[in-house]
Amino acid sequence: FGDDLSGKKIAIWGLAFKPETDDVREASALVMIRGLLARNAEIAAYDPEAIETTKIDLGELSTGLEFTEDMYDTVVGADALLVMTEWKQFRQPDFHRLSAQLKDKVIFDGRNIYDPDVVAKYGMDYVGIGRKSRGTAP
Repeated sequence: FGDDLSGKKIAIWGLAFKPETDDVREASALVMIRGLLARNAEIAAYDPEAIETTKIDLGELSTGLEFTEDMYDTVVGADALLVMTEWKQFRQPDFHRLSAQLKDKVIFDGRNIYDPDVVAKYGMDYVGIGRKSRGTAP
């Protein structure tokens, strides 16, 4: 997307450093959020447990984020989805719904929980951190 993310909305699933906790100490999601905000991105974020601890950790920066109560509300109107924590509920999402809601149809999988071929079947590009990525183009 380039260095200037003005006008881009990034959806983030997972704020805690690991699932089943609200602990955000040294969470990669917070590093990513700070970087995205520095590049003028809009951010919508969802985590089943760590929203309040994220607000505390980010302080005033958190006012620039949209926190949602449902994982699918996070991706409405978003250009891309970034998966940062491998919560169970993220493991088998409704890919058809994601494809319909994401504008640029890109999933950045920071936990490698998705099969790139499955994501591609739904017309989305897949970028797995530390693994081969798969686009929808032949």
